[in-house]
Amino acid sequence: MAKAKTAYFCQECGYNSPKWVGRCPSCGEWNTMVQEVIEKEDKKTTVSWKAINLASRPKAISEIEYANEPRIVTDDGELNRVLGGGIVKGSLVLIGGEPGIGKSTLMLQIALTLTKKKVLYVSGEESEQQIKMRAERMSSKSENCFILTETHTTNIFRQIEDFQPEILIIDSIQTMQSAYIESGAGSVSQVRECTAEFMKYAKETGVPVFLIGHITKDGSLAGPKVLEHMVDTVLQFEGDRHTTYRILRTVKNRFGSTSELGIYEMHAAGLRQVSNPSEILISQRDEPISGISIGSMMEGNRPLLIEIQSLVSVSTYGTPQRSGTGFDAKRLQMLLAVLEKRGGFRLGVQDVFLNVAGGLRVEDPAIDLSVVASIVSSYEDSFIPPSVCFAAEVGLGGEVRAVNRIESRISEAAKLGFKKIYISKYNGKGLDFKDAKIEVVTVAHLDQLFMELFLNK
Repeated sequence: MAKAKTAYFCQECGYNSPKWVGRCPSCGEWNTMVQEVIEKEDKKTTVSWKAINLASRPKAISEIEYANEPRIVTDDGELNRVLGGGIVKGSLVLIGGEPGIGKSTLMLQIALTLTKKKVLYVSGEESEQQIKMRAERMSSKSENCFILTETHTTNIFRQIEDFQPEILIIDSIQTMQSAYIESGAGSVSQVRECTAEFMKYAKETGVPVFLIGHITKDGSLAGPKVLEHMVDTVLQFEGDRHTTYRILRTVKNRFGSTSELGIYEMHAAGLRQVSNPSEILISQRDEPISGISIGSMMEGNRPLLIEIQSLVSVSTYGTPQRSGTGFDAKRLQMLLAVLEKRGGFRLGVQDVFLNVAGGLRVEDPAIDLSVVASIVSSYEDSFIPPSVCFAAEVGLGGEVRAVNRIESRISEAAKLGFKKIYISKYNGKGLDFKDAKIEVVTVAHLDQLFMELFLNK
């Protein structure tokens, strides 16, 4: 075989260049070009999965027949939600997350619960004995879950042809190695080539394929950015390894919404679905404490009630500290400026610490009113009744702005036993809340809210 040649690939976007450059001409990132060995011969067949080549011709869109095939519904309701109703046949799903967050546990648990489907779990990181030990801890048994420890795609597809699985799980794509690329496993070209092979297999056979992927230090999926464009669905498994709760978030989904999420709780026996996350995100206390408020946020079509914790204290240093955990720091600075300018609160000499309980990351602007109420509650050292919650956005003029899906937020608050919810006056126009099982209070400005919450006590 002739001597192989090398090329330089961008780790961010997959751009290749015959020589090294400091800045990628495609994505503009610096120092992302990595040298890799590529095969010198130009092979016409670029994937090891060989299927029957069907002659194709252009068709009018009216001639194309479409059959709405039923999805594979698993016993995991949270996974069904984030996938858009179940597993689509022939789909390629990429699951990313930090090391040790529970990606392998989640996929093995799904494989063990799909008792009516023949599942092949291919592991390139763990031995058969290690996977067996994890399965024993889950106390789940399935006669249709099979384990294969292999990293070469040629050998994997050879076993697939004989085994004929109905669902394929690859753990992980960074450990796979194709015979058509001479670079090492985990390189940009290897990850891209192996993904292309599994994508071709999924589309030509209709077998769903799950790929487990690593992430980089900045939290993005490892490998070229083109990898996310190749797959049908990208799921992100998030959470703090020091807490028990995990979030499965949809980043990309060709078959459903990209704003859904599933919540799990990690136990020694595996991951437990959390069907009503609002109950676990709200702390149970014997007596009320200042600086605590409950806000309503939307994650996809699911309303969640979360706990906002604030601590305001006199700054002992020259520059006051502003710290927000789970909340955008710039938005926190904006809300503090609104309170200073429109509310008359002297927060310029105060340290302000904000925390979203439960380890969630909140981006819904409807949580603004709860954040403001929590900060003022700590500043005034006056607690907010635990039966009160908030759902509204705060503008720069101190006005309380309307938010979407207000009926769902009110219904969720009533279901959890709250007695009163504060919303924008403009959300109440044209809506009748007389039949609601909760008192709905509409406010137009922050002054009206503070007058009712703190000055009327």
